[in-house]
Amino acid sequence: MRKPRIAILGATGVVGREITKISEELNIEYESIKFLSSAKSAGSKINFKEQEYVVEEAKPEVFDDVDIVMASAGGSTSKLFAPEIVKRGGMIIDNSSAYRMEKDVPLVIAGVNDEDLKWHSGIVANPNCSTSQLMLVLEPLKKFGIKRLIVSTYQSVSGAGLAAMNELRDDTKARLEGKPFENKCFKKPISFNIIPQIDVFCENGYTKEEMKVVNETRKILHLSDDVKISCTAARVPVFRGHSEAVDIEFEENAGMVTPAEVRSILENAYGVKVIDNPDNFEYPTTRDADGVDPVFVGRIRQNLAFDNGISLWCVADNLRIGAALNTVRICKKVTEMGLYRGA
Repeated sequence: MRKPRIAILGATGVVGREITKISEELNIEYESIKFLSSAKSAGSKINFKEQEYVVEEAKPEVFDDVDIVMASAGGSTSKLFAPEIVKRGGMIIDNSSAYRMEKDVPLVIAGVNDEDLKWHSGIVANPNCSTSQLMLVLEPLKKFGIKRLIVSTYQSVSGAGLAAMNELRDDTKARLEGKPFENKCFKKPISFNIIPQIDVFCENGYTKEEMKVVNETRKILHLSDDVKISCTAARVPVFRGHSEAVDIEFEENAGMVTPAEVRSILENAYGVKVIDNPDNFEYPTTRDADGVDPVFVGRIRQNLAFDNGISLWCVADNLRIGAALNTVRICKKVTEMGLYRGA
């Protein structure tokens, strides 16, 4: 079986650089690799596995000899190049929201719904960052039958890109020095503040980000419309790492699901690490997750509002598990399962 010829699209961006870093860490197999960007960043250099590569401008013809594209260049770029990649016999693992809810496009979390990769037609979508960490927690608990799910997310500014990270830094500095500051990335000042809006508002009063969690969770876990899901998403003044408060109601016929049972299951779950000893102030924070792979879970307790429910807290590095890490893991799965041209 021939090793895949790989390209990283959006290689000079925040997530693209993380994809490059993790590809080296996970030692992905490849016959050849190329790094692609807009014309503005083309010509810059990237070091990968002790070799220097010149970043190429993304044009349709550069995909002629590429089997797998790991893309993080925005929805409009994905819409532009995905058809060209597929037409040339390649496949794209797309980080944008462009194709996530398309019926013929699998939405995949590696280690959760790998079987969905088998029906891809050249495009595989990577879920929203806040959805990604949640799925690794919910998948092993799905066996109890999820009846209702309420999620509150506390999302770092890195989810909005490098400019947003710079805005948090500059806004914080200005406020500490008593100087005026004009926020541009966010509708409200982000320093020393929490903004209960991520993305635009929909007609139902929820934001687009909140509806991503609702719809993507249902698609990835193959949940029926009978499962009620609600989400509130807020932006917090943290540079990196998303946190989530999760309330799950299980089906009555599952029997009473206990915190000890959930704790034991998650301690043995793929991609999850439990830190749950509140008596000693041991619970996960964003600093625990910074730069590492696991989804950290703690504060596991009986839910007081549901007859058969659990509440928990989960934290992950959004640039890794929510974007780059899952993209590279999907690439490895596609390679292992021989689901690319030339395999």
